[in-house]
Amino acid sequence: MKFVSSRDRQRLFSLKEAVFMGLAPDGGLFMPAEYPEIQRSNITDSSSAGFAGLAFQLAKPFLKEDLDDDTISRIITASFDFEIPLRAINDNIFALELFHGPTLAFKDIGARFMARLMAELNSDNKDITILVATSGDTGGAVASAFHGIENIKVTVLYPEGKVSEFQRKQFTTLGDNVSCLAVEGNFDDCQRLVKEAFNDKELRKKIKLSSANSINIGRWLPQSFYYFWGIIKWYREFSGISPVIAVPSGNYGNLTAGMLAYYSGVPVSGFIAASNINNTVPEYLETGVYSPRKSTPTVANAMDVGDPSNFERMKYMGGSRDQLKSLISAYTLTDQEITGCISAIFEKTGYILDPHSATGYLALKKSGKKGFFIATAHPVKFLDVIPENVRKHVELPSHFRESKKKSMSISISADYADFRQYLEGN
Repeated sequence: MKFVSSRDRQRLFSLKEAVFMGLAPDGGLFMPAEYPEIQRSNITDSSSAGFAGLAFQLAKPFLKEDLDDDTISRIITASFDFEIPLRAINDNIFALELFHGPTLAFKDIGARFMARLMAELNSDNKDITILVATSGDTGGAVASAFHGIENIKVTVLYPEGKVSEFQRKQFTTLGDNVSCLAVEGNFDDCQRLVKEAFNDKELRKKIKLSSANSINIGRWLPQSFYYFWGIIKWYREFSGISPVIAVPSGNYGNLTAGMLAYYSGVPVSGFIAASNINNTVPEYLETGVYSPRKSTPTVANAMDVGDPSNFERMKYMGGSRDQLKSLISAYTLTDQEITGCISAIFEKTGYILDPHSATGYLALKKSGKKGFFIATAHPVKFLDVIPENVRKHVELPSHFRESKKKSMSISISADYADFRQYLEGN
């Protein structure tokens, strides 16, 4: 399959070009030139081999022009070696748990796939620098996925003092080919620095750059796979009911991956964008005006994005505002609602939500519809904001090993000149 820019449907790019460029030359985001038509019977049959078996069938249309079946299978097997259960919270609301990977967040799925894909595509063994801006979970997932991969260096940019201690340790303690920059600003500043580097033609003549945020097609594509998996598990329980899927939404990579799955054949009633008070996209759906702004810190910090990059993908796929509204509804949740939900659900059911998953639960509950929400992270990652009556009951998963190494990061201003100087010196 070939790929195009979200700003130009005519110029075609190969998989390797799209993955290693990160951003298209015109500043757009890469998209599949066409949506693969996935038949429900095909995905049901392949799901008997578990999520990895399903993912192999879903990945083939995107990868088969560049990689043979054995290589695709190797990428999939190494990437998806953990469970993705669908759990009942009550009769109408279920959670698709995506936090059973090595860094306890849904971003393990895209990051692990991308790291192994890049390693296979980098056949000439050229040195590559991966830039990743993180508001929390992305940094840990990407750093873990790429740690130790030859010829690929990772630079993680995070807003100083605005990620949880647990999250920060996950990417600042690895070392080796992983470097971390604590930016004096917010996530939007980190994201802006990455974009400026990609648009710096002189810098890119000196350094081969790629991205690992959800703007990168290599990380974004596999996120569509778990929507197929969730639907398969859903229809095993409720064969006659088409679900609504609520998606905690910040940079909108997760929701737009769901849209890709929808346009490729996933049978759903629609999506719900569950937002914290950084509700640029819900406001657009309500008013028709897109008004990016500086993000506001919340208890759901990974969703603190005031100018989401993937809004461009949303518009590309969904079309006009009216067309988007026919597929996507949206709810804005306050910190008080989020923490109140965590307490209430624990008291009623014993289930512990992280703040981001809580937005998904609440949005689905407000809709009054039956379906599932994307549970994006394990609550242990957010103990500093989990209500006290719940916090003491959060246990570290048995498979997880927290690093005992010392954190290593460099403080840097939000000025692009300082960031450019760092990149040129490293």
